Amino acid sequence: MAAREKTRRIPRRGPAPRSRKLEQHIAVFGESGSGKTVLLSSFYGAAQDAAGREDSATPQLYDLVADDTTQGDRLLKNYFRMENSAEVPAGNRFRAEPYRFTLSLRSTPSAAERKAMPVEAVQLVWHDYPGEWFERSVSGPEEERRRIEAFRALLVSDVALLMVDGQKLKDAAGEEERYLKALFHTLRTGLVRLREDILEDGKELVRFPRIWVLALSKADLLPETDVDGFKALVLEKAADELAQLREAIESMVEGDDALAVGEDALLLSSARFTPGRIAVRERIGVDVILPLAAMLPFERHVTWARRQEIPAKVARELVDHAGTIGTGAMALAMFGARHRLPGRLGALSGILATVVPLLSKDVVQDAASLAGEKLQAVHARALEKQQHLSAILTGFKIELERAESEGVLRRSRR
Repeated sequence: MAAREKTRRIPRRGPAPRSRKLEQHIAVFGESGSGKTVLLSSFYGAAQDAAGREDSATPQLYDLVADDTTQGDRLLKNYFRMENSAEVPAGNRFRAEPYRFTLSLRSTPSAAERKAMPVEAVQLVWHDYPGEWFERSVSGPEEERRRIEAFRALLVSDVALLMVDGQKLKDAAGEEERYLKALFHTLRTGLVRLREDILEDGKELVRFPRIWVLALSKADLLPETDVDGFKALVLEKAADELAQLREAIESMVEGDDALAVGEDALLLSSARFTPGRIAVRERIGVDVILPLAAMLPFERHVTWARRQEIPAKVARELVDHAGTIGTGAMALAMFGARHRLPGRLGALSGILATVVPLLSKDVVQDAASLAGEKLQAVHARALEKQQHLSAILTGFKIELERAESEGVLRRSRR
């Protein structure tokens, strides 16, 4: 009798290991010609330009590299042509293309240090939504499909930039309301048009950009305007239209108290443009984009959770969607992996218990609200102890403070 063949048992798979990248997404909305392609090229070129990072709070601590080499080379080609030939890159008409950039430490940590680190790298995903898709109807079913797919792809974004074209604002001097009202109306109409295609069974979305920053592009054309003046102008001339845009966004998202539309503002200029010359190192606000994308969601989510303005399901989704580490790891990374956490682990109450199950409430709130001398001290300690990830993230917060003091950035106080 033949020996019975042993049944081969297939081991059950456990849960997939969590990514050790802190992934933040940023979506850029603007009309055609508002400078989105130039901004992206300037952002990446500046990150590769050592001479342009000399006054950074995080000098020589990290590299920012495009995950797709072809994309990175194309952006650098645009940057070098601006610098050397005063040639402005053409926009991407009717095409949405996400760009992934990974910020990784320049130093190589030991195996023990790597194991202790809550994250190994920070990744920024940049979503560019073509302005033409807001301004006019698509040409057919194929373009409609691409438009819907592009919008669904950027729904995971943490921050959205609403680009206000500085050239158009300057051209409308004295009648700025004409341009601003039309801009917000166009954006609102585009979102309403997409609403039925995006919402499944009419259910509001949990994952959706919740921080919409007003961004004045080509700010070098309006040198007399600081960020507070820009925001005041928008509210004076088009507050009702901005409110209608917010209502359209609220209609698509669950937990609309955890939403900031037009509360934050930023000045942006990809370079200084003069006849025959583009000075790429004379930029405004471009160097704030990475710190803003990395730190603003963390600060705002903790604030909303502390005020209990955010439903538990929404809070959990914000910090636990695929590919991210979450608020807890951000707090750990900022304080340094070896920092002794105050309080009993897991001893949380209210909404923060759903957001950060492994950290005490004080740790998360302290990391989110670090500012001034306390922030400088934590940053200096991280540099001294060579806790480079902590130094980078606290350095980002320092750069946001500096941008506010220089009149380039204004964060919501809510």
